[in-house]
Order: sequence, then structure tokens, then C-alpha cells
Amino acid sequence: MVIGQSEQAALSLGFIPARLSGAVTPWPALPTLLTPLSATLVHSGLVHLGFNMLIFLWCGAAVERVLGKTALIILYLIGAYASALAQWATDPASIVPMIGASGAISAVIGAYALSFGRPKMFTHSARLNRWINVLWLLVAWVVLQVMMGWLAGGEGFLLATPAHVGGFAAGLLLQRPLLLWRYRSA
Repeated sequence: MVIGQSEQAALSLGFIPARLSGAVTPWPALPTLLTPLSATLVHSGLVHLGFNMLIFLWCGAAVERVLGKTALIILYLIGAYASALAQWATDPASIVPMIGASGAISAVIGAYALSFGRPKMFTHSARLNRWINVLWLLVAWVVLQVMMGWLAGGEGFLLATPAHVGGFAAGLLLQRPLLLWRYRSA
């Protein structure tokens, strides 16, 4: 069987959950622990790449203003790994390569949502209200991702729904620590 260059790139550079579980590939591939990062460089086409770049430009520029350049890079990198781990956790034996930057960008979107959203005052505790807001945003994101998978004809795993959720959760959890880190001497 002969495969094209885009399929070869996905197999060699994409994140394959089964490889993290110990499966060996019969083709040359990047070391498994680097593939969550390399997968963010491989896309399924120009529309996929363009949409990711548009969302990253829009949300990333705003998050960079709030958290700073270094924090944005940290957020993106951790988001890439969190999304890969979420994809692996849902199906550790999967041999379908996960490609695209959507999971890492979902972390940026999570930080964006917390940076620019306004939590409602449900209680008199600011900390509890913040956690209610985080939980609400996570539930809304999960519902949105499940609906996208449903609209795609049940191809949620091909859309890497778990990766999007994992990345978003990482962004929600990292936004506050990165914000405090940036303004630690203020």
C-alpha cells in the first residue's frame, strides 16, 4: 500500500494514542513524547490550518496582552500535552493519528474565556464564584464539542473531541496561576 505525503506526515508526526500505550510503529516516526507538539504542526488541509490560525490569532493576541508572551507559549505547550493525554485517556489503543493545533488552541480559548468572561455572583465568596464559572465554562465547552461531533455525523473522535476538552480544561486551570505569575511583583 502506497500512502501520500499528508498521510505519511500524520503517521510520523501525529500523536497516536497506541504509541503512548507502548505500541511500536513499523514506519519511521518522531519519538512518542514529542508527538503532542509535532501534531500541532500537521493539519488535514488548508481550511483546518486557516481556522486554527484565525482562532489562535484572535484569542491568542488577547490572552498575550493579559498573560504575556511567555505565559502564552507555556499555555500552548501544556495545552498540546493535555489534549494528547485526554485523547489517549479516552482510547489508549487507538491507532488514529491526532493532528492539528486545536487542542493546544483550546487551552488558549479556555484562558481567554476566563480572562474576558465575567462570573456571576452566585454566592458571597469570590473564590467559589470563580470555580462555579470555571465549571460552567467547562460544561458548556464539553456540550459544544459533543454537539460538533454529533453534527459531523458521530465522528467526534475524528474531530478529536476529547483533545479539545482536555486542552480547554488545561487553559481554565492555568489561567489564574499564569496571571498571578505575570503580576507576581506588582
